[in-house]
Amino acid sequence: MTPERRIDVLIVGAGPAGLAAAARLAPGGAGHVEVLEREQQAGGVPRHCAHGGFGTLPRPLTGPAYARLLTDAATRAGAVVRTGVTALDWTGPLTLTAVGPNGPETITARAVVLATGARERPRSARLVPGTRPAGVYTTGELQQAVHLCRQRIGTRAVVVGAEDVSYAAADTARAAGADVVAMVTELPRARTAPARAQYTRLRHGIPLLTGTTVTELLGHGRLSGVRIRHRDGRTAVLPCDTIVFTGDFVPDHELARRGGIPLDPATRGPAIDGALRTLRPGVFAVGSVLHPVESAGRAAREGAHAATAVQAWLAGADWSEGVPLVVHPPLHWIAPNRVTATDRLPYILRARFPLTRPILHVTQDGRFLHRTLLLNRRPTLTARWTHRIDPKGGPVHVRVR
Repeated sequence: MTPERRIDVLIVGAGPAGLAAAARLAPGGAGHVEVLEREQQAGGVPRHCAHGGFGTLPRPLTGPAYARLLTDAATRAGAVVRTGVTALDWTGPLTLTAVGPNGPETITARAVVLATGARERPRSARLVPGTRPAGVYTTGELQQAVHLCRQRIGTRAVVVGAEDVSYAAADTARAAGADVVAMVTELPRARTAPARAQYTRLRHGIPLLTGTTVTELLGHGRLSGVRIRHRDGRTAVLPCDTIVFTGDFVPDHELARRGGIPLDPATRGPAIDGALRTLRPGVFAVGSVLHPVESAGRAAREGAHAATAVQAWLAGADWSEGVPLVVHPPLHWIAPNRVTATDRLPYILRARFPLTRPILHVTQDGRFLHRTLLLNRRPTLTARWTHRIDPKGGPVHVRVR
């Protein structure tokens, strides 16, 4: 017979978002707070990111140090962090089945927080043809192999992608003793800070091939090269024994989908409002499962932000589904993607291609709500206009003018 337990808050995923939510909830009167993590260690992706860039400017940290900081904060606050435990499915609106070292169990909570994160699409999901040789990685696989398992990789690496995570992968390959022969992207330019792209090209001599795609993997037993095609149709072979597919993240939304929780078609994560409430009462979602993929700091801030809404729900607050928030081309998606009059969390925006100083117009039923000029490379939309919405009106539209 499967053991059944009742707790107050169940958090699925012990990455930055889940741990930050637990650290805020446990000492705040939320009762018994439990975090489930399928990996053997808590901390999420930062565990195997040996580079810096985590924490705060006054206190910069490496990824593993940041993961330990978050884990220690959650446990010191009184949350129970259980590793090696996988949430499998739902058996009720707020009831989950899980399996771990002690076998299967059923857990019913008063509130559930989904912090299941995101994953990179591997070579197979990107439909890159060829053989199946050794030496093919995603960024996460590479970082785990190098920083956690101390494994050797090849000597000549190609990195597919030109985002922040791509440059981190190139640094990891170099730290493992490999020469990065090229970075390849189908985009017209890198999607990282210009200074970082220039430093990588000039200081480390790594060429960036824009408008270029990988069309085939070559080699038997071990990767021997990749065939690439430039935008003008020219093809070439890059000799290498390692390739790293980076970026192209998708939310790890399987648990939400199995529970029938509505997903946003653009982000492919759960649809949520500014309090990070899903469309199922009592279920919240935070972190990269909502918008793959933002920084660990952003995920941690969302976890802390959601804790306030969870406490309000436990205290008997009403559940609001909010009004749909719709973006129009060239904008691709927005998160949160529903809006209530009390929202305070800034909205993350992504476009299908880089925009130059776009002016955003926010309207509802033809009524003007807000206008702003976006200057940042990774823009956000303030929530200072949300009190103007009509909760019973139609969708709120965000357009570029």
